[in-house]
Amino acid sequence: MHNGKARAFTNIALIKYWGKKDQQLILPMNNSLSLTLDAFYTETSVSFSKDYTKDTFYLDGQLQDEKATQKVRHFLDLARNQAGIFKYATVCSQNFVPTAAGLASSASGLAALAGACNNALKLDLSPKELSRLARKGSGSACRSIYGGFVEWEKGNSDQTSFAVPIASNHWEDELAMIFILINDKTKEVPSRNGMQRTVDTSSYYDSWVKSADLDIKKAKDAITKNDFHALGKVTESNCLKMHATTLAASPPFTYWSPGSLKAMNKVQAMRQAGQNCYFTMDAGPNVKVLCRKKEVEDIYHELQKDFPAEQLVIAYAGKGIESLEMEVAK
Repeated sequence: MHNGKARAFTNIALIKYWGKKDQQLILPMNNSLSLTLDAFYTETSVSFSKDYTKDTFYLDGQLQDEKATQKVRHFLDLARNQAGIFKYATVCSQNFVPTAAGLASSASGLAALAGACNNALKLDLSPKELSRLARKGSGSACRSIYGGFVEWEKGNSDQTSFAVPIASNHWEDELAMIFILINDKTKEVPSRNGMQRTVDTSSYYDSWVKSADLDIKKAKDAITKNDFHALGKVTESNCLKMHATTLAASPPFTYWSPGSLKAMNKVQAMRQAGQNCYFTMDAGPNVKVLCRKKEVEDIYHELQKDFPAEQLVIAYAGKGIESLEMEVAK
């Protein structure tokens, strides 16, 4: 039997990945830039054994159906082919983040699975190689291999598309992100479906790709200069442009809810009142507020005037992927 276990933290894109140029390899249309966070993570164990008669997948203790298992099976096949081992597997994944609610559970989940497979099959992958493997499970998972600021280089082939850490002199340790949990339910339009509909039909899409390339440069320059306001401005702007592409798709759709608009308006009003904060959103209704750690308490208390404490979660910069010890059954 081959066993492995890993923990990976979620990452939130400041400059978004939205659209693929290769569906099979998951090659993105543009580079993206993220911050790995400590508040949400996934722990995954995998066991390969000649005694198993099929692949099984448990999520949060519940045996998953064929549709959910198929995505995991596809990834297991990639790892098995790389290792030259063709045994069935049991995967047990614990999400410390609401699944499919726009909180990047697929990023931490597939990164953790990649790490568990690397450990179980003794693939001995470098971080870059592990990032490439994770990418083929879920694009944003390639960024969760690393802590702090991370850039996913789009590349033009399997070999050249992977994430790399961004040197920042640990400036990310001065930052915080407050999650405003508007809705932790499963999304009506899954990210993959919405992304492809946008690429295929949105009249704004080409402009989005060109704009994203410029936004990456602005964000990296802000990180180099430790310029919080420059990073916040480009983060918020990039988010709004990404979501605009969905409204121009056919048929149009949005991940925003009334609560999302309330949260975005609140952040903008706080900023006009002199508080240093900016928002971003991924493919879901939840809003994330970027701020500085020294100001997070004041901003949190101001948000509590409009949102109950159970809807607010504070996160700080998180670590890269970690190997864990498997519990031994007695």
